[in-house]
Amino acid sequence: MDADFIVVGAGSAGCVLANRLSANPRNKVVLLEAGGRDWNPWIHIPVGYFKTIHNPAVDWCYKTEPDPGLNGRSLEWPRGKVLGGSSSLNGLLYVRGQPQDYDRWRQMGNAGWGWDDVLPLFKRAEKNERGADEFHGDQGPLSVSDMRVQRPITDAWVAAAQAAGYHFNPDYNGADQEGVGFFQLTARNGRRCSAAVAYLNPARQRGNLEIITHAQVEKIVLEGQRAVAVQYKDKSGAVHTVRAGKEIILSGGTINSPQLLMLSGIGEAEQLQEHGIDVKADLKGVGKNMQDHLQARLVYKTHEPTLNNEVSSLLGRAKIGLKYMLNRSGPMTMAASLATGFLKTRPEMETPDIQFHVQPLSAENPGKGADKFSAFTMSVCQLRPESKGEIRLASSDGAVYPRIIPNYLSTETDCRTVVEGVNIARRIARHAPLTSKISTEFRPSPDLDIEDYDATLDWARNNTASIYHPTGTCKMGDDPSAVVDARLRVHGIAGLRVADCSIMPEIVSGNTNAPAIMIGEKASDLVLADNPL
Repeated sequence: MDADFIVVGAGSAGCVLANRLSANPRNKVVLLEAGGRDWNPWIHIPVGYFKTIHNPAVDWCYKTEPDPGLNGRSLEWPRGKVLGGSSSLNGLLYVRGQPQDYDRWRQMGNAGWGWDDVLPLFKRAEKNERGADEFHGDQGPLSVSDMRVQRPITDAWVAAAQAAGYHFNPDYNGADQEGVGFFQLTARNGRRCSAAVAYLNPARQRGNLEIITHAQVEKIVLEGQRAVAVQYKDKSGAVHTVRAGKEIILSGGTINSPQLLMLSGIGEAEQLQEHGIDVKADLKGVGKNMQDHLQARLVYKTHEPTLNNEVSSLLGRAKIGLKYMLNRSGPMTMAASLATGFLKTRPEMETPDIQFHVQPLSAENPGKGADKFSAFTMSVCQLRPESKGEIRLASSDGAVYPRIIPNYLSTETDCRTVVEGVNIARRIARHAPLTSKISTEFRPSPDLDIEDYDATLDWARNNTASIYHPTGTCKMGDDPSAVVDARLRVHGIAGLRVADCSIMPEIVSGNTNAPAIMIGEKASDLVLADNPL
């Protein structure tokens, strides 16, 4: 099989690329996805992430190595293995990050990636139900909407945060991120708007776009220093080769893209040789520079019923289901969180360094059901961690998962930030009107002294979890540790690019799905510009 462009991975960026590259009928595009079609109905119901996360039919179900920074704990890292990738499983939260994030990328040597460069791409992608303005678009394929559900406990949190001195911000994706308010989500008429729904569905009938699912890519075929083909295995185990006349673009994500590069002989020579892989390009940064947002989840029991109570009985669940069926409203339209806050742990900081996700429910683990008592959750994460981990090969066999070494809480700044984030959460809980609704602090225990730094840090090491935002393992730049240049071309290999969150030189200050879609938009412009018809 031959194509002009091969896109590996139908996730947030890959779906964008498949759509934009095939818009011209003269370009033949093949999109390869290791997972299957997005037919599971829970994918399309916003709250369905409770059913799809940890489901091996649609989730890679990765786990990290035991991490010293977490007192030896191993964390689950869900990643989408289905059309739409993680945008089909995620919490639907639409967050771009701070303008300063992108300006720093530009200052690190990545021309064309400053805020003024990427804002038009965010707007081009977006169909915001609030309409277009200086910061938002309303003509794009990705639907962005306000929440269709409210709960008194999250409203009370927003009011209490204001009482604690933090201002209300109606649009954290607008002129300034700082403040507290309510999330927008990637949904359309009460249904999830994944990258597959937004970008693949409108392009599916194009004769020049072929979407192949259950295609586990094993390696990139190189001729000299040029990528010319992709080898993949289908569901039956048969091996196929697709040749690319122009380019191959990897959009496998922060875990899969570096793994595939290494399996193809592109990576740190010493690591490749250890697994008997011929070295085609000694790129020491492949798999390095990994960053993630680590969340501390505080749970408070309440005097009043919360969503925990609504889902605890058959009748309650039936009412919720009926509300959704009749008018696409109610708790089934809910994203992973309702309320948010982007705050500073120290007043002298230029921009917020922590983010809150506030939920009108509590659960030991998303995907494992709500707790059996009335409660709500305050999750707080550090936006720009200094700690960096890596992806390492465990085998030269692509079916063997790579080793995920996150290296959480390995710097003093990260430790101090997580402790202060927990303390800020606990202080907000002491303000009206929230304080009157709380019966007791459940996690951490009320016995934990807010002034005890060491005890709070130890609680964080024992209780924090990933918020599932891994980035950075194919870093963009021109320094010796960079994997791709500012045009996303792999250093030293012609005809090969990477376009997903792995190219971030630094993690963005917020959730990563909207930036991943922006990266897909940017990559499509770069590819088309470099391959004129």
